[in-house]
Amino acid sequence: MDPLYARYPFFDGAREAVREADISPAALITEDAPAVDRATERVKRALMEGTVAAEEPSRWDDREKLLSYPIARILVSLIETPAAVEKYATAEAATARERFETDFAADDDFQSTGRRRASLDDVLREFDLADAVRPERDRVGAERAGRGGRRGGGRGGRGPTHYWVGIGPYLELADADWGERWRLVNREVADGEVRISAEHLSRLLEAAVERRVAEGLPFEVRGTDGGDALAEALESAVSELRGLLDDHDAVDPRRVDTVVPALFPPCMRTLVRRAREGEALSDHAEFSLVSFLVALGMDRGDVATLLDVSPESEAGARIETRVEYLTERDGTQYPPPSCATMKEYGTCVDPDERCETISHPLSYYTDAIRDAGDVRDWRETAERAE
Repeated sequence: MDPLYARYPFFDGAREAVREADISPAALITEDAPAVDRATERVKRALMEGTVAAEEPSRWDDREKLLSYPIARILVSLIETPAAVEKYATAEAATARERFETDFAADDDFQSTGRRRASLDDVLREFDLADAVRPERDRVGAERAGRGGRRGGGRGGRGPTHYWVGIGPYLELADADWGERWRLVNREVADGEVRISAEHLSRLLEAAVERRVAEGLPFEVRGTDGGDALAEALESAVSELRGLLDDHDAVDPRRVDTVVPALFPPCMRTLVRRAREGEALSDHAEFSLVSFLVALGMDRGDVATLLDVSPESEAGARIETRVEYLTERDGTQYPPPSCATMKEYGTCVDPDERCETISHPLSYYTDAIRDAGDVRDWRETAERAE
């Protein structure tokens, strides 16, 4: 089994590998194999954190990582909610994009590491884009290419900074909701091609992954041959995952656009303090905090200032990535976790009387702002201090 498929289980070759190995996801579910636990984690992190990466990658072998993907698709189908499909496909795509960019920029290769990485050529062929994308080269690069050089794609960070993409594939993958910069009128277009940066090419590849993952979801499980038994075996996991989705509709964050840290709920005040003290937060705690702040309309500069993190630090870069990911989707796709979820993960601390009357941190904050009356936005004070 090619280890590459453990990283990219949506590749056509991965599906073939599962079929050729004659491994039945249904049998694994019935046996409660480790791949089922990894699949549940895969979907849970997709719904909660916008990633499907394992919290402890070393815990799972390549076989379990690969097989968790078809089982995750069964779980998403059993949740029977459009939001589950959307969030799961988006998280698979976002994780794939991070891995693509890591692989494209790698200096090593299979011979030196024993681990095959995906090249840009591999990914373009996978999504039938090989003939639609070409790198923009300077004169030296063109001469090298003429002597048998590579397409490029980021080996060791030396790849092209820009590419030309056929208008058809560009329009098919680019989404109008991504902003004005993606409109053709704001792009350089020539001879039926659109000029884009390497970063924007990664965004198009992310969209291609999202489309493939979402294709065919949800599918019918119950009522099919053996489907009822699968649904019963996964009932506990599906129930837990449905509960996580309840967070999505708990409160409309757009009702709140004033930042007053002193009025944050106790859980968020504690997380802010821990972050400012330089403590490393767990993935769930960090996601809970950043998604709460983004829901209040804070941008990456605001968040970095409030949490007192340097953009150059590892923590700063990680938080900046989270903010950008949430902001890119208007802060609504991955809302802050509910109080029930915060309790489940042990991040609900020092609850006060108001906590007894609400079910979501944003509800707490909305009520606190309303009761406080005339308040001053923290961002105004922060700007003056600068």
